[in-house]
Amino acid sequence: MEDKRRLLIITYYWPPTGGSGVQRWVKFCKYLPDFGWSSVIYTPENPERLAYDKSLESDIPSDTEVLSTHITEPYALYRKLLGRRDRQQVNPLNSTDNSFKSRLSRWLRGNLFIPDPRVSWVRPSVRYLCKYLKSHPVDAVITTGPPQSMHLIGRELKRRTGITWIADFRDPWTQMFYYKHLNLSKYADRKHHRLEQSVLDEADVVIAVSPLVRDDFATQTSTPVELITNGFDPDDFPKTMSTPPQDEKFRIVHTGLFASDGNPINLWSALSDKCREDKQFADRLEIRLAGKTDKEIVDSIKAYGLGSNLINLGYLPHEKVVQEQRNASLLILPLRREPEYSKVLPGKIFEYIASGRPVLGIGQEDGAAARVLEDSGAGRMFGWNEKERLLQFMENSHAPA
Repeated sequence: MEDKRRLLIITYYWPPTGGSGVQRWVKFCKYLPDFGWSSVIYTPENPERLAYDKSLESDIPSDTEVLSTHITEPYALYRKLLGRRDRQQVNPLNSTDNSFKSRLSRWLRGNLFIPDPRVSWVRPSVRYLCKYLKSHPVDAVITTGPPQSMHLIGRELKRRTGITWIADFRDPWTQMFYYKHLNLSKYADRKHHRLEQSVLDEADVVIAVSPLVRDDFATQTSTPVELITNGFDPDDFPKTMSTPPQDEKFRIVHTGLFASDGNPINLWSALSDKCREDKQFADRLEIRLAGKTDKEIVDSIKAYGLGSNLINLGYLPHEKVVQEQRNASLLILPLRREPEYSKVLPGKIFEYIASGRPVLGIGQEDGAAARVLEDSGAGRMFGWNEKERLLQFMENSHAPA
């Protein structure tokens, strides 16, 4: 049998770390052997983990080589500065807190750690991998970001060894929705753009996960820019998987990160009105949240009198997330309100489609996610201020609203 070609994948996120940033390359790693490739993973041995999910390890081929080295990160300093102990609350970019301490932490993150707080791992990683590659050659290198500093490792390996390098952007860089909130100095902004441009120009191939991001990158560089969206693993959605429970419950389900700037106030308001008008509906309604949910979301649900209908499950292993999706009467996809988010395709959208359940989106009606919902026939995107049409969609989707 012909030997497989070897692919070095440089990623910050890898099991047992859980979350959306892990699954893309775990699933690629699972199926690459079918195309004649074996994977070598390079990842930190001590990353900041917001969630653990050991169930994802079952997808990794047994012969996958995993390399890891120590990384030093500033998040302990962030926690001390902000007076927080909870790791899930430490990322200043996800915070709605506009206090001086929070604004200072965002300024430090944007201006001192360029492109991100993992940049200190670049030099030691390049030294380690250059030594490794001398005795263990590979056929190509893929870097996946964010964090975008992973691409700087690939860039330096390309410069030193001439190896084929592919830069995979799971999110944009300077066009990302939170970039404008970093309070960057002119120097820092120029440096971000210079680094981004060097990655786009020096990579052999650039991969984007959204058509609109692909189009943006294609205007910035002559490097080939390919589109490989996220997707779903058919093994996670077998045809024999159970149908939704045959009970009277009407389950509205959201999975994954539920950020405060995507809070669908119109949905909670519409559901509140419906519950007041229809006691039977109120008794049947469950709002099930699986994943990290910002406190503001929970507070809003309770403020609209829906606290007794709320089931906040927290982070679940991926296999249980899939079951929640399949058990849903209706899946909701609220998007962040930032205009730049219109270019983003949330990874969950493809699993939502695979679940076969109707999807109610709330966000940019002309964005990338809206197009996918329309093209797939899986659901519909509504604006943030709509109410009546949301309830009508539930009825038209054969939900017992």
